[in-house]
Amino acid sequence: MYPYHTSPVNPSQVSPSQVSPSQIQMVSSIDPYVVEALSRLVGRCVLLETTRGAIEGAIVDVKPDHVLLQLHSRQACVRIAEIVWTMPL
Repeated sequence: MYPYHTSPVNPSQVSPSQVSPSQIQMVSSIDPYVVEALSRLVGRCVLLETTRGAIEGAIVDVKPDHVLLQLHSRQACVRIAEIVWTMPL
């Protein structure tokens, strides 16, 4: 998705106006076990405890970095990196 650069940009040596989008490197950790566990719960109601508090809803979709929850009439996108624990309801 993003090109890998062999010589990364050192943030202390450049200002934001000198950095082009092609020099930005995105880093994201993926926990395949959590993704797999959440994927098995698609369509079920769960309680997710996050670093910001608890959220309850039905899992609509799971991606490598986030889970989509249906909360009554709204949907919420929760970053998997922010989930502390999960509990099916």
